[in-house]
Amino acid sequence: MKDFNLNSPFLFMAAGVIVLFVMAQSVFFLYKAWRQARALGISTSVLKRVTLASAVFTVAPAIAILMGVFALSKFLGLPLPWLRLSVLGAVTYELPAATIAANVLNVPISEGITAPQAYSTIAWVMTLGIMAGLIVITLFLKKIQGGLQSMKKRDTRWGEIFIDALFLGMISAFMGMVFADITSGLRGWIPVFVMIVSALLMLICGFFVRVLKIKWMEDYALPISMLGAMALSIPITNLLS
Repeated sequence: MKDFNLNSPFLFMAAGVIVLFVMAQSVFFLYKAWRQARALGISTSVLKRVTLASAVFTVAPAIAILMGVFALSKFLGLPLPWLRLSVLGAVTYELPAATIAANVLNVPISEGITAPQAYSTIAWVMTLGIMAGLIVITLFLKKIQGGLQSMKKRDTRWGEIFIDALFLGMISAFMGMVFADITSGLRGWIPVFVMIVSALLMLICGFFVRVLKIKWMEDYALPISMLGAMALSIPITNLLS
């Protein structure tokens, strides 16, 4: 039987149609938002500044996503990771989901999948696992927001603590991935050191903004810290490997 082609033209075409549709939506809503902002009296210079800042702000996450696409394309081909990470998926979800599913199927992630059944199973795991957020938001977001607003009205302080707790819970999930391999030796500490470097870069940006009053850097502090940590992760990995 002929091996399954992870990068078949059909898969590229199917993924490309969906990606183009999403891009068209983005352009449409950008156009509508620009017109509405002008109707509200917001100047073109302000809109250009906000647009530029937003574009730069997306560079760091986009690079992280691109790295995730390349990492997944090793054993899933290019179309599926391109589709997943361009439309809905997140690197912090897609990589663990695909890896866990591959491990359960005893499929090596160091080489391309040749069995269509394994490919289909991994794709379904990645798709169904992330649908929970869509379902909860679609069906229960209004009720959840109403409950949060009601809590804030009854006790503003407790409402703020609750929101902070939810945020910290989300951050803890990411932190778990950072510290997951620290018992495996010095190499397991690489993510921790990269995180520390990113935090230090953010502190340096904060110094420029707060102390030296370089206000324009405030919009670029997060991209700078993320891109800087990504770049420095290479020598850190080489040093500790």
